[in-house]
Amino acid sequence: MTTSTARVPQEERTRAMRQRLMEATVELLVERGFSGTSTTLVSQRAGVSRGAQLHHFPTKDALVVAAVAHLTEIRGSELEAAVTRLPEGPGRTEAVVQMLGDHFASPVFTAALELWVAARTDPALLEAVAPLEQRVGRETHRLTVDLLGIDEARPGARELVQATLDLVRGLGLANTLGDDARRRRRILTQWARTLEASLQGPEVASLGRGRPRTSTTAEKESP
Repeated sequence: MTTSTARVPQEERTRAMRQRLMEATVELLVERGFSGTSTTLVSQRAGVSRGAQLHHFPTKDALVVAAVAHLTEIRGSELEAAVTRLPEGPGRTEAVVQMLGDHFASPVFTAALELWVAARTDPALLEAVAPLEQRVGRETHRLTVDLLGIDEARPGARELVQATLDLVRGLGLANTLGDDARRRRRILTQWARTLEASLQGPEVASLGRGRPRTSTTAEKESP
């Protein structure tokens, strides 16, 4: 067996171990919050020895920073999966809004909230969290524009998209205090009607119908 051949399984084991550690970190952030998440608990949850965990992530900060990037990937993957289930034609606007509401009420958003709060008083964590959250914000804004086929050149259109995202984030925050799904769905149903009525017109004729347009504005600005 050559050295390169032997290295592949080792690299795969290393990658798998890091993956387990990051997934365990996200789970504990949801269950126990940032202050209740420790490297010892993470290693136990991941089924990894304390020594192995310290080899990959010697400090809690190092582990959490890696988990932040991992969490960002999860959030992106979940949204991509949800998009494939969206209908075309009538009802698409509400389906998109409800999809966003479900995403921001999910466990991964709860974990992200824990990191936001902790980062407020932790400069090192803030340095890791802030750019990733800005990237997520830009990508989510662009995705929303594309899914709804909105022309952001129309005055007020961008602000309506951002209001939608601010609304679903706020409802997601409320959901952390208890299951708020029924109330959330009623609110988002009404907001979808308001959004569609506000954006309908010759300049946004593609809204809710056909293929979405691609936004360029969202790529240049952070929401």
